[in-house]
Amino acid sequence: MTLPSFTWPLIVSPFIGSFLGVLVTRADAPRTILWTRSVCDSCGHTLGPADLVPLASWAAAGGRCRYCKTRVGWFYPVIELAAVAVAAWAAALATGWLVWVSCAFGWTLLALAAVDWREYRLPDFLTLPLIPAGLAVHYALLPSAPLSLWPDSCLSSGIGAVSGYVFVLLVRWAYSLIRRREGIGLGDAKLFAAAGAWVGWLGLPSVLLVAAVFGLASTLLRYRGKATLRSDDPVPFGTFLCLGIWVVWLYGPLA
Repeated sequence: MTLPSFTWPLIVSPFIGSFLGVLVTRADAPRTILWTRSVCDSCGHTLGPADLVPLASWAAAGGRCRYCKTRVGWFYPVIELAAVAVAAWAAALATGWLVWVSCAFGWTLLALAAVDWREYRLPDFLTLPLIPAGLAVHYALLPSAPLSLWPDSCLSSGIGAVSGYVFVLLVRWAYSLIRRREGIGLGDAKLFAAAGAWVGWLGLPSVLLVAAVFGLASTLLRYRGKATLRSDDPVPFGTFLCLGIWVVWLYGPLA
């Protein structure tokens, strides 16, 4: 019996999530993933196959390293479950080859969101490839595709990429002019350019709105109970941009 096409993304998604966990923790030196084996961060013991089964290894060891018994934490199981959620979400809304395209896109956004949440930066090796990839998908995407809920053309995608980058540069310039310090990084500009390449220029306002709403809600929750909220406290806005891009890619711009 042939399995439905959407089954395979769900099957491989925990392993993708495990890889993303390693990628996020080595975002400053991603090439080491190619030749360096995974080790325990605490004791340095090289991890074997039994230690690297997604979710199962972590659960079997009680969330601890099998060798030094140091608590591993929730990061790895959470990102593995998030990768499964991305695959399930994409499979529920996309069909055919768009399932795999949406999964790959969503997994990349997941990695970017995790890196920005942890380190307040968006690495180029994840962000920049999204721009030509978005242009290529728009070139191949049929106008009747389920995800094409806005004008679907290479022109819309190209304008979106340029306008997304320029918009953030203008905001960055205006903020530095008023506050005399940097308020938004170039990584956000590149990510917003990638957003325009994927959702078109008409989708950018919706991406920004979703990101702003969830970013504000998260900030209020994180600083709940504190006497004051300092204006210079860093906010991983790229994380929320990733969420906005993902939502608008799947559902189209807000009406």
